[in-house]
Amino acid sequence: MSNSNKFLTFLSVLTLTVLLASCVNDDDYNLPDLTINEPMIPSDKTTTFEAVKSRLEQAQADGDDTAIIGLDEELYIEGYVISSDRSGNFFEELIIQNKADDSDPASDPRLGFRVDINVASLSDTYEFGRKVYIKLSGLTIGESNGVMVIGKGEGSDVEQIQAYEYKDFIMRSNEVVTITPKVISISGLSEADENTFIQLSNVQINRNELNKTFAGEQDDEFDGFRTIESCEESSTITLQTSTFADFKSLQVPQLKGSIKGIFSRDFRDDFNVLIINSTSDIIFDNNDRCDPIELSCGIATTQGTNNLFSDNFETQLPNSLISGNGWTNFIESGTEGWEAYTSGGSNSSLGISARVGSFRSNDVSTISWLITPAINLDTQDNETLVFKTSNSFSDGSNMELLFSTDWDGTESGITTATWGVLTDAYITQDSDSFSSWFDSGIVDLSCASGTMYIAFKYTGSGEVDFDGTYELDDISIDF
Repeated sequence: MSNSNKFLTFLSVLTLTVLLASCVNDDDYNLPDLTINEPMIPSDKTTTFEAVKSRLEQAQADGDDTAIIGLDEELYIEGYVISSDRSGNFFEELIIQNKADDSDPASDPRLGFRVDINVASLSDTYEFGRKVYIKLSGLTIGESNGVMVIGKGEGSDVEQIQAYEYKDFIMRSNEVVTITPKVISISGLSEADENTFIQLSNVQINRNELNKTFAGEQDDEFDGFRTIESCEESSTITLQTSTFADFKSLQVPQLKGSIKGIFSRDFRDDFNVLIINSTSDIIFDNNDRCDPIELSCGIATTQGTNNLFSDNFETQLPNSLISGNGWTNFIESGTEGWEAYTSGGSNSSLGISARVGSFRSNDVSTISWLITPAINLDTQDNETLVFKTSNSFSDGSNMELLFSTDWDGTESGITTATWGVLTDAYITQDSDSFSSWFDSGIVDLSCASGTMYIAFKYTGSGEVDFDGTYELDDISIDF
């Protein structure tokens, strides 16, 4: 290399060094300013969630589906974010409630709204517990999928707030708080708890769904629905998980414990659901599940020819409660018991049958038992049970075939007796045709002993516009 080239190279390096040195001040490494400026919200322009709810109710009473807040009306609410889309179980929405806990419920009842926003990854900006202010001017309050929602009005509908404008309406505070869920029983939940953060204790996933994932089954379309049941009462609620949740393919928890989530309604507004932010909201760490005892002797190949008990209900008076022939017809909850009926449709071939259902009963809870007289299983061998069932869109209701060997035969002793499940019988499913009857199969009872009572127990979900009806006929216990 020539001397002139060496000099030019040296000059280039020197120049680059000077430029780099001028760009960096050793004493001044400035970090980006992450400070959130607290929004300046006029105190005389803020209102309560309760007032906004009342405004919607007034509009609905006047025949309108929504309440529109005019652009000339400066009005704000403040609340706390209780949803998170980080795990994919919420999408383009914020759920906010007015308080971080359930203190002072009398003068300031805990309420929540869903805010629909055409933006993904909202938890990056509005994380769980973040205090936010919502400018209501120009927005609309309504109901969607059965819950109260805030968004942009479009006729009688409430549409999403768009990406270009949402920060003009939803402003975040510096404050991030700890959200304390309201601890409540399933049966204690009401419409006032919708869009709020709750905790259910001493609950578990129904035993028949323990082999399933949250929402990764073949028939899970859009959402997976799993049954959460209480170990303290005969109540259930549906756990709803999006098929876009990053935990959808995980197996549901096998033990029992507590679960936190947002109380809501399903997409069609048919039944109540609980939606979790992530699997960390579930603490099922108790091995002592509360499943009933199961009895399975299998399905027999032949039915006995000697009868111990039978009923086809032909002697019953239609539209009256089932009585006589040793039956115990007990209403544990609600007003609906097992009654005799005759169908004018395709079910009429069986004549008079027994039925029960809570549809449009206005009962918060329906639990009804139809129990056979005592059957002594020690005086003969090879006992079998057969019956037929049908339904009229059972939907959220359920019928179980139970047995007890320690019930004392009194109505007062029904709920304190030990009841197990006869698992081998087929009971009609909601997916079955409502116009057909289904055989139970020849249920083998020969592996049991002692004096047994057999019960057909109906449980409604509490959604009286969604619960259907079960029908029962041609019961026979033989050996």
